[in-house]
Amino acid sequence: MGMAGRWPGWAVVIAGALLSACAPVVHEGGAAMVEPALTETHFVASDGQQLPLRKWLPAAMPPKAVLLAVHGFNDYSHYFDAPGSYLAAHYQVASYALDQRGFGQAPPEPGIWAGTQAYADDVKGAAAALRNQYPGLPLYLLGTSMGGAVVMIAMTGPTPPRVDGIILSAPAVWGRATMPWYQRLALWLGAHTVPNMTLSGRGLNLKPSDNYEMLVALGRDPLVIKQTRIGTIYGLVNLMDLALERSSLLSDKALILYGEKDEIIPRRPTALMLAQLPPSAKDKRRIALYEQGYHMLLRDLQRETVWKDIGAWIDDATAPLPSGADRRELSSLTEKG
Repeated sequence: MGMAGRWPGWAVVIAGALLSACAPVVHEGGAAMVEPALTETHFVASDGQQLPLRKWLPAAMPPKAVLLAVHGFNDYSHYFDAPGSYLAAHYQVASYALDQRGFGQAPPEPGIWAGTQAYADDVKGAAAALRNQYPGLPLYLLGTSMGGAVVMIAMTGPTPPRVDGIILSAPAVWGRATMPWYQRLALWLGAHTVPNMTLSGRGLNLKPSDNYEMLVALGRDPLVIKQTRIGTIYGLVNLMDLALERSSLLSDKALILYGEKDEIIPRRPTALMLAQLPPSAKDKRRIALYEQGYHMLLRDLQRETVWKDIGAWIDDATAPLPSGADRRELSSLTEKG
């Protein structure tokens, strides 16, 4: 017998009304009204929304390649400052990064979820604008954590961006399929009853990186979100669900990076995502496992090793990576997970 059979009819109606009233708020993008474009300081999305933009350009010589970097959850475009400067100086790569909606200084306000489609559309629009600005140069997408999931969804949906390859650093693919039932239930209840309640990561004892000084700096950065709405976490899990589901369609040239000490995106969903990648595209991708790497690979203590691998792969995707991380056995992901 269902719940409705045990409850009075009025109770079901009231409960439904309460749940509807407390549903997670999503500030989705508007209808397309302009051609996506880049200014000196912003990316103008198709709905006219202006998202803060940072760039790192080679100083002495014209760029040989262009990279669009997409940041992770609660972070913003500043995360790519050091790797962007390094790639510009050592590999002549012009890098761009935008604040995604609801993060950094992007509208509508910090911590407000914009919806999976809006994030994917912004990446596609920014990629198209960069393609127009740098005709003839190879263009790459780099997504970190949540940004990796956004890139995966953009590349496997309708009208994917025209790029020469993608780089996924610890992509956020911890979908519901790999969560225990009690986590799924708690998330649904929280998102549909107290979506505006905020949570922090304190008490979880998770180590996102071995770079302590960098973590302290993030804690002091007012643009890094410290308290997250439950409704926004719900949106993130929806995004990760779709990224994991779509991994079987990801047939583009790709460099996939994962730290074997990652405590944020567990081994199991990562191993599942890798197992679901299409076998037909095996020769077009390179998978790098960093034995001493944490979740924040681009900012860990061994970050320069990762930057060199990215630059070398952009230069020649067929050559082994300088670090040798692409020679690690994938079975190491399941030995402890």
